Amino acid sequence: MDYRTGTRLLLTLGLNLLIPVAQIIGGVMANSMALISDATHNFSDFAAILIAFMAYRIARRGVSVRNTFGYRRAEVLAALINVGLLAGAAVVIVVEAVERVRHPAAVAGGIVMGLAAVGILGNGFSAWLLHRDAKRSLNVRGAFWHMVGDMLTSVAVLVSGAIMYVRPWYWLDPVLSFAIVVFILKNCWGIAREAGLILMNSTPRHIDLEKVRHHLQELPGVLGVHYLHAWQVSSGSVAFSCHVVVPDQAVSRTEPLAENIRRDLLDSFGIDHPVLQFETAACGNGDLLCQLSCGNGNGARASQ
Repeated sequence: MDYRTGTRLLLTLGLNLLIPVAQIIGGVMANSMALISDATHNFSDFAAILIAFMAYRIARRGVSVRNTFGYRRAEVLAALINVGLLAGAAVVIVVEAVERVRHPAAVAGGIVMGLAAVGILGNGFSAWLLHRDAKRSLNVRGAFWHMVGDMLTSVAVLVSGAIMYVRPWYWLDPVLSFAIVVFILKNCWGIAREAGLILMNSTPRHIDLEKVRHHLQELPGVLGVHYLHAWQVSSGSVAFSCHVVVPDQAVSRTEPLAENIRRDLLDSFGIDHPVLQFETAACGNGDLLCQLSCGNGNGARASQ
């Protein structure tokens, strides 16, 4: 991500401070729990974007002896922190909505509609600011879906306000709050699951190791490929390692093949950090997955 990512995050941060402040004031004036619930969610988004911005700045730091992959996983940790904030906001909304179901109160639909419209415009613009970077970063993607969710929630609040403007269906206000909570938790689960898979060094979902193996074995000069690993350093970077069996030759002669494999892995599978070990005979049992049984002297090897 370039410096423009930070600028877009800062703009979104400012918007998501102004919008919930206005919604809280309007929600109190209109006596609308749905509007206050939406504002609470938006405040959590302000915190989420602040954390996303801080993680973005940390992730830009270079590598070091103690952190040889750099600090890019700070964005993954930030995504998990944001999930916790959203879950906490959901609990607050549920508690308040249950109280409102037990004790319904009149809601000023006109104020609700006006502030919901402000939320639609502000959150829609915020989502537009972040949509490019969301394709490359789990951190920004989490903030982006927060904005999309808020925009859709504001649409629902607007519809609710319009209904209550002409019909005294005040029960609709807390019911809508429950719907907002369901939407929040659904997004929480998706982000937490993806962040957890990255932290567990799981194989990225878009990579099929068997396909990668067959693909590499078709390359000229490759006799076999085994012990494949693929994991995400961050949401936008995939690391990969494998053992490559080649004819017996000088190590220097494997460099053109290594460069060809690196380029092919990047172009075909989006793998940007490959580590290759060249061998003249398969070590261990030669399986697709490493059983930590290699390194026991099964044939001469050369490392790349």
